[in-house]
Amino acid sequence: MAEPKVIDVVAGLIFQKGRVLACQRHADGSFPLKWEFPGGKIESGEQPATALVRELREELGVEIHGIEQVYSHTHKYAGSPTVRLKFFHVSAYRGRIVNRVFEQVRWVGADELSRLDFLEGDLPVIEWLASGKTSALWQCAEV
Repeated sequence: MAEPKVIDVVAGLIFQKGRVLACQRHADGSFPLKWEFPGGKIESGEQPATALVRELREELGVEIHGIEQVYSHTHKYAGSPTVRLKFFHVSAYRGRIVNRVFEQVRWVGADELSRLDFLEGDLPVIEWLASGKTSALWQCAEV
């Protein structure tokens, strides 16, 4: 029996003034209008940190640095491949955030995260971010 397909994905957690950047997918794409954190698939032979730098440049027009992996887990979507997610805290970036690929991007507080319709694969990190164990991330200075 063939091994099930696994997709490796990276996502950036960018905080500013007690809020985190959340992005909404377009209505005409996969998982329409679901919310997620910016990032994407790791290409063959690419390191996770390099993939995140590339993805955030493509999606938001920023050059990130000072990143640290802070959370990871695996999620199986019904009828789809398994996704291995790695979440990175982005402590600094250069440039102005520009929405290049999403329906909308929004800075949201911890209380608002649970009210947005996030992808199922992001729900464990949403719970973790709202748990109170991540207060240091929420208090990050503006980058």
